[in-house]
Parts: sequence; C-alpha cells; structure tokens
Amino acid sequence: MHPSARSPRPDRRMLLAGASATAALAALGFSPDALAQQGLKLGEAETFGFEALKMRARDLAAQPYQVPQSPRPDVLERIDYDAHGKIRFRPEMALWADGPSPWPVTFFHLGRYFQKPVRMHVLDDGKAREIVYDESYFEMPADSPARELPRGAGFAGFRFQESRTGHPGRKGEALDWKKNDWVAFLGASYFRAIGELYQYGLSARGLAVDPAVGGRAEEFPDFTHIWLETPQPGAEFVVVYALLSGPSVAGAYRFRMHRGKGVVMEIETALFLRKDAERLGIAPLTSMYWYSETAKATAVDWRPEVHDSDGLALWTGTGERAFRPLNNPSRTTASSFMDESPRGFGLMQRDREVGHYLDGVFYERRPSLWVETQGDWGKGAVQLIEIPTDDEIHDNIVAMWVPAGPARAGASFAFRYRLHWLADEPFPTVLGRVVATRLGNGGQPGTTRPKGVRKFMIEFRGPALETIPFGVKPEVVLSASRGSFSYIFAEAVPNDVPGHWRAQFDLTVDGGDPVEMRCFLKAGETVLTETWLYQYLPF
Repeated sequence: MHPSARSPRPDRRMLLAGASATAALAALGFSPDALAQQGLKLGEAETFGFEALKMRARDLAAQPYQVPQSPRPDVLERIDYDAHGKIRFRPEMALWADGPSPWPVTFFHLGRYFQKPVRMHVLDDGKAREIVYDESYFEMPADSPARELPRGAGFAGFRFQESRTGHPGRKGEALDWKKNDWVAFLGASYFRAIGELYQYGLSARGLAVDPAVGGRAEEFPDFTHIWLETPQPGAEFVVVYALLSGPSVAGAYRFRMHRGKGVVMEIETALFLRKDAERLGIAPLTSMYWYSETAKATAVDWRPEVHDSDGLALWTGTGERAFRPLNNPSRTTASSFMDESPRGFGLMQRDREVGHYLDGVFYERRPSLWVETQGDWGKGAVQLIEIPTDDEIHDNIVAMWVPAGPARAGASFAFRYRLHWLADEPFPTVLGRVVATRLGNGGQPGTTRPKGVRKFMIEFRGPALETIPFGVKPEVVLSASRGSFSYIFAEAVPNDVPGHWRAQFDLTVDGGDPVEMRCFLKAGETVLTETWLYQYLPF
C-alpha cells in the first residue's frame, strides 16, 4: 500500500463549526443517521478534542499498562493467512462511500497476525461515535472462522481509498476507488502510503521503543483508538487522530494527510513515558534491504538487487547533505549520526532502473520516505539499525531520531514533523548525489591482488558536477576510522552523461571490526557533492 506527496496547503481547521454546518451536512445526507441507514452501526456520541486526547494519554501513562484484550483468541488463531485473504470489506459499506469525503475509508479484519482490536470512531462537529464491528461489513466464506466473532469485536486497521472523483493513475486514467487505496494503518503503530510511482514499500511507525537494545526485547506500542474526522465537501486533506499505548509509553497523535503527486503527512505527537526507555525512536521508518550492486553473496538469488530502500539520506542542522548506503550485516549493528536541530532525514530508493530488479513486484517503484522536522528538535542523533536477513520478507532496517536526553518514566515529549512519500527527496540539492557504491578486490588489474585490500568505486551525479571545466578533475576528500588509503583518483564516468563522476580508491585494513568512512568531491574550496558515508564490514 503506497502513495506520493504534494506541498502542504495553508493551515486551516477541518472541524465543522457550528450548528449551521451540522445542519447543512445532515441536509446532504452525511449525518450519523445517514451512516446508520447505510448500514454502519454507531455508538453513542462523546465529546472529542485533540487537547483532551493529550490529557487522556498523560493520564493513561500514569496508570499500569493493560494489554488490549483480543476477542476470542481461539477464533483469531484460525484466521490464518489464507483465511484472512478471503475476508474482504464491502466497498458499499465504506465510511463516506457517498461523501462528504472524496476518500472513503475501509477497514481491515482481525486475524492471527492482527489480534489486538483497534476502536474506530467517526468524528463530526466535535462529537465522536464508535463504528461498531459487524460481520455484515465483510464478504467472507460461509465456513469462515470470522463468523464466530462477537458483534463489536473491533477492527485490525483502516485505509483511505482513492478519490471517488477519480485520482489519475500512472497512465493518466482515473483510478477506481473501490480497488485502490493510498494510506493504510495496520499492525501496532505501523502505517504506509503510496508514493508518486503508485506502489507501496517501506513503512513508518508512530514510535520505536528499544529496537536493537542488548538484553531488552523491542516494544511495539499500539494505536488502540482511531478517530476519523469528517471532512467538508471538497476538502483537500484528511485528518486522523490516534491514541497510542504500550508497556512504556502512551501518546496522542494527529495526522493531516494530503493526497497529491504522492502523499504528505503532517504529524503532531505528545508522548508520556510510563517506564524508562533506553532508545526512544521518534519518526521511525522501517524498510527492507537484502542486497544491491554493492554486495551480494554468490548465487543467493537470480535478481540483481532486492530492496525497498538503498540508503539513508541526511540533511544536518549545519546544512551538510550526506548519504549512507545500506548494509545487510552479519550481526545487528546500530549507527549514530549526532546532530542538533536536524533539517531532515529519510530512507531513499534511489535506484529506479527496472533492469536492476527484473521481477514483477516493482522494487524500482517503491517510495522514498523523507522526514521533514518542524520546530527545534534539539540535540540527538539519527540512528540507523541494520539487522541481518536472508530473504526479502523481513523488514530489517530502522531509521529514527533519538533525543539526546534520557527517556525516563514520567518524562514527556512533543514533536511535529512532515512525512513525504515520494520518488525522491522533497528538497533537492544541486550537489552531486551518490548514485552507486561498488566494491571489489584492491590492487591493480593484471597483478596479484593483495590481501586485506578493498577497492571502492563511488558514483556521484548532479548539476554541481556539470560545471567542471574540461580537463579538470575534482579532488577526492577521504577519511576513515582506521586503515589507510591508496590509488585515489576521480574521473568522469565514460557514458557521456553530464555531471556523472566517480571516485575510486583502495582501503587497506586489518581485522574484522567495522570501518566508518567518509568521502566527497570538491574543487578548491567549493564542495561539489554530498558526503558519502559508509560502514565497511571487512570480509
């Protein structure tokens, strides 16, 4: 499930104001009574507001954690992958199937892999009503175990369908909203959106708690309650509120989501800690990287590359642009990029060549996901977690912001940011960007290759490199945490593509400990490229 993004609209409230607005909607058939006549079963109305939701999360954090109770776990266990795939939400039962929102909402069913119910609410004029689960919302086989669940069992998640007025697809044709969606929330606090190339890929999360912390299991807090705000007719965005709860934290979230070229999500969150956390990950992104042109085990798979993302992009508080190609390490690693008031970071899918993947799951169309910080995020680090994997079915990459201060019980945090689900970064630079990282045996062709020497070839491409006069070569600037460099030079890639250069060098290093490396190109005092960062894991 995945979309793309357009520039955010000027800030304006979508709450329906006053009795006149409510009456107008009722006259158009969009009242709670109309939803009930459509077949959706609604609970009693309760007053709702974001400030009150924050206070609810604060109070929740002061109480002992209670695991969301699953209805009939024995039944849910029988709704396995195959059984779950046969359960389909009826489009005619979608929330706002007839308006006022251009984007109807459909719901995911509970099952073996999604056992914790999420309470869904429709919000209208400051009043919230729960959408009560009923099996009549779903098509399912007569012998489906789901028929044994009680009324009101809850949902696993939800998704926004494409516009009823027809969002144009990749070929310019209007998409059928009943068959296409652009945002999906499903599982713990995970959510995904379509990029501008109309393909789902990596995921985002509300929060990451203690990923890759030795001696501690990672915690996955849940979005336990969701409120879907009824938009005005003709609205160009949707608003969703969420309550998050886990053993160590409670939180309140507001999402304002725009469907344009891709998807842009404006997110505001307030977090309250129940317990200490060793690694509190803000705006976490989760992806899959198995292998790429950089490193691949011999004959491990027939495809040249398999990954949802190929690198971590950074835009630091000092203005430096950097790119760190991803690794599939032999053991779990955590890398920290210290910063203060970062401008943004993201997991990118830069390689868009179809011939580099050669299969039908469209890795070349997977979205890149950029976190644009808002306000002062203070001191901390963008942390990158890389976990070994031997298949494409595992999400093994996490990138997130970790505040410098301690995350202790009783502490609170507030953050605002935008997520851009696009084909590329939303704020491009004229600097040459890293487009490939290639490794080989060190030394010179036609000679005996020395042991412990690795050759690196880094390709950069961008407007700043197009201005280099003929016959002039940029300077390669290198550094490493250990080891020594040799055979260092830069040259234009011999493909007649303007601004396409590569840096080549050998690294000699002993032992198997990781080596942290940096490289960029410059001419005099002028920086020509972003900084290539790499963690080399000696073979």
